[in-house]
Formats: sequence, structure tokens, C-alpha cells
Amino acid sequence: MTTPQTERFPDWETLYRQQPGETLPWYYADLDPDLATALRDHGLARGRLLDLGTGPGTQAIALAARGFEATGSDLSATAVAKATALAQAHGVPVTFVQDDVLASRLTGSFDAVFDRGCFHVIAPARRDTYVDAVARRLAAGGLLLLKTFSKLQPGDSGPHRFSPDEIRTIFASRFELLSATETVYQGTLDPLPKALFSVLRRR
Repeated sequence: MTTPQTERFPDWETLYRQQPGETLPWYYADLDPDLATALRDHGLARGRLLDLGTGPGTQAIALAARGFEATGSDLSATAVAKATALAQAHGVPVTFVQDDVLASRLTGSFDAVFDRGCFHVIAPARRDTYVDAVARRLAAGGLLLLKTFSKLQPGDSGPHRFSPDEIRTIFASRFELLSATETVYQGTLDPLPKALFSVLRRR
């Protein structure tokens, strides 16, 4: 869950240096159940998949264990190093790279991109840059599997909140919104935050 720093979020590199990954609010050791459902519903069982803002790396590792050619990217070099070590401990092949989605150096295309917390911490003024960057990384017809905080989450601290209509509008220039499901954000918080899981297809 890491992206370029904005005024309302921490320095991600410092955070990952100072805090064990498993203690972070978004840490979830298993494959996100909403992602698992989306993969099943859209018939995705193999292919190249990018875990954007991979953080502790657990999702990319779980995807690789399922047979995907998984890449995890993160702004934090420490997060990438820790995720690489974790993948090696699990004995699964994952490519982890340090990268800034808003000025990405990644090459090639992916069949799907999973974002479990990057987009919703990006400043509103940079959202169009994000949309274009992700579209460039997806093959034609590729899917963006996007998990964000929901408008139903109380309060206004932490990540930005979104409704299905807002997601549709923000991504309309490059993506078609196929579905948006109200769910929860699995992690270490109690109660679990309310989330929105959106499936978008690159035009």
C-alpha cells in the first residue's frame, strides 16, 4: 500500500524501515478474498499480473503460488527488499522492483494489475497521471482490480474514500467499470475498514 508521499500520508520508506510488515494495518498474509473472487469470475488463472504498491509482498507471493507470472512494485526500497526475502522463504518466483507508479520505469504489458491500496493514497491532482500510467501497463482489454476505501467508511483520516460513480468518472477516459462491490479491507485493524472493490477493463 505504498505510493508517492502526499501531505496526509507518511514517508513510506521510513515506515517500512521502522515497522515490521506484519504489524501494518493493511498486512494480510493470504490472497485477498475479493481478488480471488475476481480472478475466478473473469477466468484469470494464468498470465502476467502486476501487484501495484506491493508493500509486504504477500499478494504477489500468493499470486505466484497460484501460477501467475507475478511482479510486485513499490516506492519503498525497504519494502521491496523485505518482500523479496519473503518470496525466497516461500520458494516462489516473484519479481519485485522499486518503482513510482506516477513516473514508472516498468516496461512490457500485463494481463491484469492489482492495486490494494496505492490509488486511494494518491493526491487528487495526480489521479489522471495514475490512470494513464496503469493503462499503459495493461494489454488491450486487460483488467485493473482496484481496492480502495469506500465512502461508507466513517471519518476522513487516512486514505481517500470513493463511491462507484466516482471510480467510473475518474477512470472513464481509459477504462470501463465492470463492477464495484462494497466489501471490507482485510488487515490488522479492528473493525476492518469498509472498502470498495472495483473491476475495470482497459479500453
